[in-house]
Amino acid sequence: MLLLYAVRMVRTGFERVSGPALKRTINKAASGRVTGAMSGMAVAVLLQSATAVAVLAASFATSGIFSTAAGLAVLLGADLGSSLLVQILVFDLSWLVPLLLAAGGWLFLKLESRTTKQAGRILIGIALVLISLQMIGESTAPLKEAQFMPHIAGYLAGDASTALVLGAVLAFLIHSSVAAVLMIAAFVQNAGLPLEAAVPMVLGANIGAGFVALWLTRGMDQKARQLPLGNLIFRAGGALIALTLATSIPLPLETLSSVPAQQVVAVHIFFNLLLVLTCLPLTGPVARLAARLMPARERGSDTSDTLVKSALDQRVVHVPRLALASATRELLRMGELVELMTRPVMTMLENGDQREINRLQAIDENVNRIHSDIKLYIAEVNRGELTSEEAERSMELASFAINLERAGDLVSKNLLERAVELQERGISFSRDGQVELENMHDRVLANMQLALNVLVSGDVASARELIAEKDRMRQLERECHDRHLDRLKSRTPESIDSSNVHMEVVRSLKEINSLYATVAVPILALEGQLMDSRLVPAQ
Repeated sequence: MLLLYAVRMVRTGFERVSGPALKRTINKAASGRVTGAMSGMAVAVLLQSATAVAVLAASFATSGIFSTAAGLAVLLGADLGSSLLVQILVFDLSWLVPLLLAAGGWLFLKLESRTTKQAGRILIGIALVLISLQMIGESTAPLKEAQFMPHIAGYLAGDASTALVLGAVLAFLIHSSVAAVLMIAAFVQNAGLPLEAAVPMVLGANIGAGFVALWLTRGMDQKARQLPLGNLIFRAGGALIALTLATSIPLPLETLSSVPAQQVVAVHIFFNLLLVLTCLPLTGPVARLAARLMPARERGSDTSDTLVKSALDQRVVHVPRLALASATRELLRMGELVELMTRPVMTMLENGDQREINRLQAIDENVNRIHSDIKLYIAEVNRGELTSEEAERSMELASFAINLERAGDLVSKNLLERAVELQERGISFSRDGQVELENMHDRVLANMQLALNVLVSGDVASARELIAEKDRMRQLERECHDRHLDRLKSRTPESIDSSNVHMEVVRSLKEINSLYATVAVPILALEGQLMDSRLVPAQ
């Protein structure tokens, strides 16, 4: 459990500090199979999970950002990346534990920056991974002397099919092929599990990990589930072929390493490497097979997936405390819809599909409808008897609803329209300009999530961070403007062609961030932590 928790801790740290950047890395998979495989491998190493990459890729496939065949290339690379991670972790890195704990604890506890805190989380998580592996090794060592172990080991060594199924069940139960293979390697090294049993178990762990991704995407539509299904076909087919070869041909594992645990990991790496080499050319046919086995239902353009029951409860409209809680819940959903529109903006600006842009713009109709519903609901609440605090809270919610509606318009009518303009004119941002916009976009997404947390929690420290981020965004806008002017002076062709669009995107992102940050103003004002004016007092 410590191993699973630590792996999740590292993954959470990377998602919070660079989640949008990791998702963009996966987005670039459409440019080619090899590129997709490399992207998937890199992200899997960082997230310490091929399954996490599978779930992300499935969400992109359902929105049409890339095809199922391109997504399968990403997952093949992710499988290889997770196997390389096992190789790193199987080394004796116990000497790193105190250094990682000290550095990670200091970064997380002593510094205020969001990035440094998450870096600390990652370092602590890696330390806990190494500690858990030591504990697994120590706890399995006595099994070597147990009387029942030779019987179990002998049975599994003589029945490869049972060992295969056991490995698959183990990986599925703990939802991690990395953890499963590390545990199998520990049993080989410390408990005397023979390689004749360990190799089929490792192959089974690869099949089990494929089932995990299919299970975790069960709530998504059929189009999304085609990806994990295709990956499972690759894993299961490759594992069965590899098992047949392993039971009929002696494997030269001694030439790879003299350490049994390293031999197990080597089998895992070579299996996934061979999958990449042999299956990359087959992503197209397997994608078509997955589409036949799990046909996608036609999706209309009414964005029905974003239409859920309103949280505005008319039954409590005359109970201000409960009514304002209902309005807050609906406001949270409104903010999440605007975030849903904003998240793929950079992808749309880079190579947006007109149909996908139209689908995102259609979400703004729901945002506008929710905005109207909230205003009418709060107006009805205000017809009753409210305390001064309740009346003030109702006005704050109405004001934030107006700001979210404006943010939705900025995404729909500014950013997505600029994406259409770029595609129609066939122009793109310069490399440096693209990086600047991506960094700004990442910051806005993180601040949108922070703002919605502040809406629910009313936490003063988070509100202060949100207002501080508003100042940082203002500085970032100035820096982007200055660097863009420098590129225009140097007559960079892409910067000249995309100049107007570039500056419009910068302004829109800054304004969206400011609109979300307004949720912190009444909280800090109540605590007396806001200045009345930026102006220097007149002499």
